[in-house]
Amino acid sequence: MARRKPSAKEILTVRFQKAGCQNKSMNHLSTIENQVWETEKAFAASMSDRNFEDFCSFLEEDCIFYGNSGFIKGKAAVSAAWSDFFTGPEAPFSWEPAQVAVRVAEDLALSSGPVYRSSDHKQVAVFNSIWKQVSPGVWRIIFDKGEVYSS
Repeated sequence: MARRKPSAKEILTVRFQKAGCQNKSMNHLSTIENQVWETEKAFAASMSDRNFEDFCSFLEEDCIFYGNSGFIKGKAAVSAAWSDFFTGPEAPFSWEPAQVAVRVAEDLALSSGPVYRSSDHKQVAVFNSIWKQVSPGVWRIIFDKGEVYSS
């Protein structure tokens, strides 16, 4: 039996998840959205686990991150720019997905959510990441940009 493809509306609708209610809300995500959600959570865990090698494994070779001094292009440059975030015993910040949207073609996805300062868990930014499915169920980040959060 062929797998039912979600409608364009189902895929393109951004799913909002409330912090602390992720497991309950996960039931509303399609399989492909759940893959991206779990990939984003694993990417964030690489920071909290202080695992730089794991962090780098999520980067596509030609990824682009937007940093304080502009665009950082390529896995090697992004890895070098982010390496200082992994030097101390405590992560300087953390993040978690709050929204996921997947293209109808299921090749690209957007994830977005809050970024917290580790010292007081205050939200300081919002991240927006674009993911590329490089093989079935395997997603790599191709674009990332954070925006300062003002309450």
